[in-house]
Amino acid sequence: MGKKEAEDRIEKLKQVINYHRYLYHVQDRQEISDDALDSLKKELKDLEDDFPDFITPDSPTQRVGGESLESFKKVTHRVPMLSIEDIFSDDELKEWEVYLKKFIPESQINYFVEPKVDGFAITLVYQGGFLKLGATRGNSRVGENVTQNIKTIESVPLRIGLHLHSGRSNLVPESAGRKIKELTAVGRMEIRGEVYMEKRDFEEFNKMLENKGEKSFANPRNLAAGSIRQLDSRLAASRPLKFFAYDIVSEVGLETHGQEHEVMALLGFKTDNGRACRNLAEVSEYYREIMEKREDFSFQIDGVVVSVNNNQLFEKLGTIGKSPRGIRAFKFPPREAVTEIKDIILQVGRTGAVTPVALLEPVAIDGVVISRATLHNEDEIRRLHVKIGDTVVVGRAGDVIPAVLKVLPDMRTGRERKFKMPKDCPSCGSRLVKPEGEAIWRCANPGCFARRSKHLHHFVSKGAFDIESLGPKIIDKLLDEGLISDPADLFRLKKEDLLSLEGFAEKASQNLLDSIRAKKDISLPRFIYALGIRNVGEETSTLLAEKFGSLGKLAGASITELQEIKDIGPIASSSIHNFFQKKKNLKFLEKIRKAGIMIGEEKGRAGKKLQGVNFVFTGSLSSLTRDEAKERIRDLGGGVSESISVKTNFLVSGENPGSKLTKAKNLNIKIIDENDFLQIIK
Repeated sequence: MGKKEAEDRIEKLKQVINYHRYLYHVQDRQEISDDALDSLKKELKDLEDDFPDFITPDSPTQRVGGESLESFKKVTHRVPMLSIEDIFSDDELKEWEVYLKKFIPESQINYFVEPKVDGFAITLVYQGGFLKLGATRGNSRVGENVTQNIKTIESVPLRIGLHLHSGRSNLVPESAGRKIKELTAVGRMEIRGEVYMEKRDFEEFNKMLENKGEKSFANPRNLAAGSIRQLDSRLAASRPLKFFAYDIVSEVGLETHGQEHEVMALLGFKTDNGRACRNLAEVSEYYREIMEKREDFSFQIDGVVVSVNNNQLFEKLGTIGKSPRGIRAFKFPPREAVTEIKDIILQVGRTGAVTPVALLEPVAIDGVVISRATLHNEDEIRRLHVKIGDTVVVGRAGDVIPAVLKVLPDMRTGRERKFKMPKDCPSCGSRLVKPEGEAIWRCANPGCFARRSKHLHHFVSKGAFDIESLGPKIIDKLLDEGLISDPADLFRLKKEDLLSLEGFAEKASQNLLDSIRAKKDISLPRFIYALGIRNVGEETSTLLAEKFGSLGKLAGASITELQEIKDIGPIASSSIHNFFQKKKNLKFLEKIRKAGIMIGEEKGRAGKKLQGVNFVFTGSLSSLTRDEAKERIRDLGGGVSESISVKTNFLVSGENPGSKLTKAKNLNIKIIDENDFLQIIK
């Protein structure tokens, strides 16, 4: 290949690779496979090796540097990277507007609101369209030069220009468009945003660290920040980081902050269109919409950012301290809070696991008042150095049980007391045992009241027999009176048994018996889950049912056969095998059969209507619950996932759908409504 031909080919390859990089890392969609893109990159690398004179800073091959740095150089920001003041309620939002009116009393204030990405703040400086600098916030005025690591992030364009992605160029005022083209051609353009990691990538990265025996990260933000501050860019490149742009620092003549988001998208950055709001009522409405959908986002958000949309008004408002007056972070209710441990008690689970639980001074976390939090086990108490009376940080994520995350030793008064793990079960008094290799103390007494109670609660829970009318108080009363000793006895209860109990009249007794008998027919996956085998949850129960097809075949499976099932490891395999080897469990299964329980067989997915078809849900359904919909899909051989990917066949969109809807559209995934879904599973 001649020199001119090579130069033209290299330029064309860079353009095509950058286009597909933009599609995949910014718009979350693909037009060619990963293998095809890798092939284009290899051709570019080979050509640049043969013709090194044509290597330019914007080449995709220049993202990862070869040498480690000894330290990061300091960078002085031309425009300080100021922080944003937080607010937490509608009242504080209104107070903020009253405060703004003191500075601009005659002005009509409109707002721009966007999700607040919980990431690591970075500024990018482009000179003549080429990335010249990536820097951290630092102390707001002086940060660190981390360009070498920033270049490894595929969603950061190495070169920008309005002509690259001009599908929506009509949204930019003509005068501003000319200014932006000038700056990206010969001038200086500065863009700010957050480096972050998606939740799924974070979980996979932590699993990889745990498999290596290394310490995992507490949250995606910490991992993103730690990655950007690696002196070796190859380490940063090995981590799935992304960049989300939220501000143009350079003066480009745009009237509103909303227009800045449009321009950043045109320049090739991943950003969020947000919403322009005419008043605070619309701001609050958007805030609540985003809060309801926060779990649907592929990355962590901790609130919304509210800005005065008009750029001239924003500048006129100025700053106070380290925060601009014209912007606030409207944060979601906290998922962590500080409180005091009043006492530590022990809780006995269905498998005999004895868990220390901290009784707390009640505190609101994520909109829920929390009065207790798990301490997991004795080793965790030692690791945290927890004492009764300590001031602690308590965290709660989604529906996860609240946990003590950190002790604040500086808050100690000297009156705190050490907790000593008892040797006996708090429920039955039996000696506790700690199996070799485990961190949890257990009650080995199968007749322990607490163990039997928790096992019965699990047996009738939603994912198992789903007997709603059998709550914990009724189960404990039946156990106390000696009317039941195990779950099979529930199906042998008679009306006269219940009438002897305080508070049970004729109608209430009959209703309870009817609700129990209505659940005598149960699918195999639900029944396996109901057994409460250690390390076996709902998904594992479904896999076992699909593999073996009947309870008898599962009971006779060897450890080797169990380990051959994808996603079932050696610990779960041993638990399952050991369960079916114990005589008392086999006697219980026989007792269940004699009680009239009919266990439906699961023949596996082969040949079923939805075999190989994968669904994702967003929004709420009106005719059935999300769990019921998932179960119906699995009954028909289909698969259900929590996140959109190229493997998704259908997105079922209900009321108030989340960000999955946009991602599905970008990936050209078929979107169906509830009526379409009901027809499919009919």
